[in-house]
Amino acid sequence: MNITLNVNGQDYPVVISPEESLLTVLRDRLNLIGTKEGCGTGECGSCTVLADDRPLKSCLTWAVQMEGRKILTIEGMTRSGHPLHPVQKAYVEAGAVQCGFCTPGFVLATYGLLKKYPDPTDNQIKEELAGNICRCTGYETILAAVKLAAANMKEL
Repeated sequence: MNITLNVNGQDYPVVISPEESLLTVLRDRLNLIGTKEGCGTGECGSCTVLADDRPLKSCLTWAVQMEGRKILTIEGMTRSGHPLHPVQKAYVEAGAVQCGFCTPGFVLATYGLLKKYPDPTDNQIKEELAGNICRCTGYETILAAVKLAAANMKEL
């Protein structure tokens, strides 16, 4: 099948088979390797991207379903002239980046969370990030990073 995917603001014509996951197309066809495959079953959140500003597990999503939608990967987070997006900066400043494998998924899930809840409560943070797993941080630094990111985003 021939489809066009809009990823990080750019259109990419790709030839895919109907059963290819978005994760496979991002990594293997578009060479956007920031999106990780952890479990392959949608449990860990390492493959999280945003589709129309909503978090989505790319390992469980057929690429063909994404035609006409705006997909954001970790590679698309930075803005011209800025080394880090405010959410990425907050993760670094809060010490929420350790091994880094889960970080792209958490950063994108956080960005989606902050678009939905600009000033989230602890319960909203926990609920919205429940689909992402981190084996290193103990989650306290991630909670702190989300709160710092919310403050950073208000300054934009």
